[in-house]
Amino acid sequence: MNKILFIVVLIFVGQTLGSLIGLIKKPKENILHGSLAFAASMMLGISFFQLIPESLKIAPFYLVIISFFLGIVIFRIIDRILPHINPELLKKEKPSVKRSVVMLVIGMALHNIPEGLAIGVGFTLQPALGVMIALGIAAQDVPENIATIVPLYGLTKKRGKSFIILTATILFELVGFIFGYYILKETSLSLLGASLALAAGFMTYISIEELIPAAQIKENLKVGIISLIMGLLCVLLIILLAG
Repeated sequence: MNKILFIVVLIFVGQTLGSLIGLIKKPKENILHGSLAFAASMMLGISFFQLIPESLKIAPFYLVIISFFLGIVIFRIIDRILPHINPELLKKEKPSVKRSVVMLVIGMALHNIPEGLAIGVGFTLQPALGVMIALGIAAQDVPENIATIVPLYGLTKKRGKSFIILTATILFELVGFIFGYYILKETSLSLLGASLALAAGFMTYISIEELIPAAQIKENLKVGIISLIMGLLCVLLIILLAG
């Protein structure tokens, strides 16, 4: 129960901390870019050092491969239909505030549900694995929410409203976690392994398609490379400590 509570705290901390930082004072560009690269590296490390190997232990190889690419395809579809709100919205001549806010809530919800699912599935197999996934997702939630709440505040012009709207989407990540843990734990090992590979696909897509491009590593080469290395080392250290 303590580990479940810890995971719930991580889910809330990553998103609320990012939202608060973005509203109080947006960090310098190199810090924000570095944190994005760090988060991407952590999520890739967790996917390929933990999720994929664990899924291969309990599910057929073909099922793992299919599930992994299915995860990428699903997130691609989500991004195509409901992309994240970004600063480009502010460049429109007459952005629709109401529509933009609705799109943000729906888009963040659909992004948060698979993230929560990844945590829940990992926790079902091994509590330590669930905690590790939660740490990786919390690490990416901080810079992601900073980058999201800044243009949202530009649209609503209200700090409190912007904060409430963005933090409300945390509930969808909790729904994903609850489904992944309480529903999928009753399934077969093959389906559980497929779910781990699906989660790895989600996290890989987020890292490669969203976080790494946003980190602008070419423009911040030194910070980007150091952050990528630190993210991988952090994952390896967590694996070592978890035994």
